[in-house]
Parts: sequence; C-alpha cells; structure tokens
Amino acid sequence: MQFTPLDIAGAYRIFSPPVEDERGHFARYYHKDSFQEQGVELTDAQTSLSHNAKSRTLRGLHYIPEDIGEAKLVRCTAGQVYDVLVDLRQSSPTYKHYFGMLLSPQSHEALYIPRGCAHGFITLAENSDVMYQFSMPYRPGVERGVRWDDPEIDIQWPEEPLYMSDKDRELPLLVNVNTE
Repeated sequence: MQFTPLDIAGAYRIFSPPVEDERGHFARYYHKDSFQEQGVELTDAQTSLSHNAKSRTLRGLHYIPEDIGEAKLVRCTAGQVYDVLVDLRQSSPTYKHYFGMLLSPQSHEALYIPRGCAHGFITLAENSDVMYQFSMPYRPGVERGVRWDDPEIDIQWPEEPLYMSDKDRELPLLVNVNTE
C-alpha cells in the first residue's frame, strides 16, 4: 500500500497496487499494520456502502466535530465519483481548504479523511458505489453538514448535481456553522 500525504493536514491518497494474472487481479484494500506504520488512525468499526443509481447524484458535505468525530476511508467500488474532503478543524493550518479526486475501481485508490473533515461526492456514472470504512460506528444525531456549493470553500465540482436529498440541499453555509 502506498500512502501519499495530501495538502490537507492528516489526509492521504492511498494506492493499493493490484497483483494481476490471467484470472484478474487481487489488491489489499486495508491492512492494519500498514495504516499504523503511517500513523493513520483507522480501526474498522463500521463498513458501509452507498449505492447511487444515477449519474450526477451529490451526497454531502457531511462531518462530525473533531472532538467526537470519525476518520473515514472511502473508495469507489463501481462506477466513478469525484470525492471531496474539506478541512473543518479550526486549529488546522489547512482550515477551509478542500481536496478532490476521481475515484473508480480501476484506480485502486482510496481517500483517507481524518477526524473533523467534511466529506462529499458526486457520481460521474450510473450505478456508482462508494464503500466507507469508519473508525467509529454510526451515532444518530451527531452528524452535521455544510453546503456543497458554499462560496467560502469554492469547490470546483466537475459536474452540476441533478440529484440530492432535501437534507443535503438545505445544509447551512459555513459562515453559519460552529465546526467545533
């Protein structure tokens, strides 16, 4: 596994090189010791899958405050998505910065999102699946969010979304949120 630090403090792009032969390929997507050697926090407390039937479906930007938050490892297992993390840790040197990248099964890449960062994605193909590994199990009532089109963050999405939940559409702007 290859860990590449991103411009967001504590975030990584993770490449899992596949071993290929005539049958196909095999790749290691999570290895506890490799993560620990990098100082990356991820105890796989929960794994979830988001299936998105339509292209240009947007989910996010969701986060849990850093003090009770969760780290995430996300990868696209079908289709293609543009995946984004936003640093909402007020004490971070990269506060309010974002990083976005294309994820697909063919890339064999994942995005590691540290505690206190918001996450979202837009699908770029029909039937896109995103697999999440969380450092903590889901806890109702603690998740928060900020708008996907917040001008203060100014994410350069590759497509305009056509589909999103009412909840995500009504998320507040960052200026109206206490991220602590």
